[in-house]
Formats: sequence, C-alpha cells, structure tokens
Amino acid sequence: MSSRAASSSSTSSTGHSSGSARSAASRLQDNHAFQLMARGGFAVNGLLHILIGGIALSVAFGSGGEADQGGALSGLAASPGGTFLLWTVTIGLWALGLFQVLETVLVRGSDKDAWAERAKEGGKAIAYLAIGFSAFSVAVGGGSSSSGQTQGLTATLLASPGGVFVVVLLGLGVLAVGVYFVVKGARKKFLEDITAPAGKTGRTVTVLGQTGYIAKGIAIAVVGILFCVAGFTADASEATGLDGALKSLAELPLGPVILTVVALGLIAYGVYCFARARFARL
Repeated sequence: MSSRAASSSSTSSTGHSSGSARSAASRLQDNHAFQLMARGGFAVNGLLHILIGGIALSVAFGSGGEADQGGALSGLAASPGGTFLLWTVTIGLWALGLFQVLETVLVRGSDKDAWAERAKEGGKAIAYLAIGFSAFSVAVGGGSSSSGQTQGLTATLLASPGGVFVVVLLGLGVLAVGVYFVVKGARKKFLEDITAPAGKTGRTVTVLGQTGYIAKGIAIAVVGILFCVAGFTADASEATGLDGALKSLAELPLGPVILTVVALGLIAYGVYCFARARFARL
C-alpha cells in the first residue's frame, strides 16, 4: 500500500471512529431517562443556590454560617432525610455533568469558536461533577469545607515554582467567568438555553434569570478577585472561595445591603434553575 493510500485509510478510520463516538454520545443524550436525570440536576443545583442565598441572607443580618456549597450541603445533611437528599443531589449533578461532557463531545468544527465552545461546555461539566463529588463526600461522611479546600489548594500552588503566576491566572479566569455570567444575564443570553413559556410565566422566568445570573456573576467575580489578591500577596488565606467572597461584601460600605441584594439574587438564580429543569433545551 502506498504512503498516500495508508494516510487516506488512517484518516478514514479516524473519521469513522469520531463519527461513531458522536453517534453514541448523541443516542445517550437523547435517552429519555438520562434527560430526566439531567433535568433533575438543574433542580438540585437550584436547591443548593437557594440554600446558599439563604445562608448569605443570615450573614447579612449578623448570623454565622458557611455561605457556599459546603454550607448548603451541610444544611441538607442535618435535615430530615438528609442522606437521601444528598444522594439525590449527587446523582442529579453527576448526570448533568455527564450531559455536559456529551455536549462537549458533540461540538463540531476545529476553528477557534468551536474550541471556545468546547472549553465552555467542558468547564460546566467539571463544575457540576465537582459539586456532585462534594455532595457524595458529605453523603458518605466526609468533610464539606469548601473554603478550607480552596485555601489548601491555593497554598499548594503558591508553594510550587511559578505558583504565584498560576494563582493570579486562576483568579483572572474565575473573574472572567463572573463577567460572563453578568453579561449573560444582562443580555438575556440564558434564554438560548431554554424554551421560554409565553405570557406571565415567561416574563417571570426572564426576570429570575436576569437577576440570578447577574448576582451569581458578581459573587464569582469577587471570588476571582480574592484569588488574585492571594497571588499578589502570596497569602493563601485570602482565597476563601464563595463563602469568603460573600462575607467580604458584608464588610463594604453598605455591605449588609449589598450582600442582601446578592443573596436574594442567588435565591432567584436557584428558582430559575427549577424553571430551567422544566424548560431546558436538551
């Protein structure tokens, strides 16, 4: 066989394998039971955000609590039927994470836009799978301190060669995600993810989505800023995750008011996630 023929055969084989993988991913994604589990993932994600928003409200009014996914998961664990709820959250978020993995696989093209889309969908997959793993850890009796885990990771990075640069770069990346959420909310780009119902329900979903995305974007942006501060000061204690970000808002002038608005926005995002569970385009 000539080298040209061999190359053509290899290309054909690679293309066939890629096509088979896409076909398998598409069939799994279209499975009704799998779609129901993915929709459940949106719902449990909404529940977590409502709990985080509630904890943030209590912080704004002077009470304690860990205002992040760790605090929300601990709250679920302490509630009646907590173990069942934690396993429901775990399975739902893992199903949603796997769905996003399939979305990543099904992106076509090799240009810059296609790779940007893959990065976006892959980032969502990692986030959902990671939160699902946190729920799993709590369900089997493990820890749930997100702030401690964030500080530990930051300390490890800062102690490594080039760690300051990595932490600052990580902070800038998180900050960019926060800006993305704010823009997505302000421009109503989230409506591309759902089949919005008509009438008053549709308007309500739109308002919830706008408020929620902007509030979550602000919270994420503050997390990114704290990472950058940790990098510039070489102080891992500055990287406190979402809990520290929300509590830092309370320390600003009119901080309790600002934190209350953001907390209500996170609750709105949680309610929007329940709507997305119903109306998501899968």
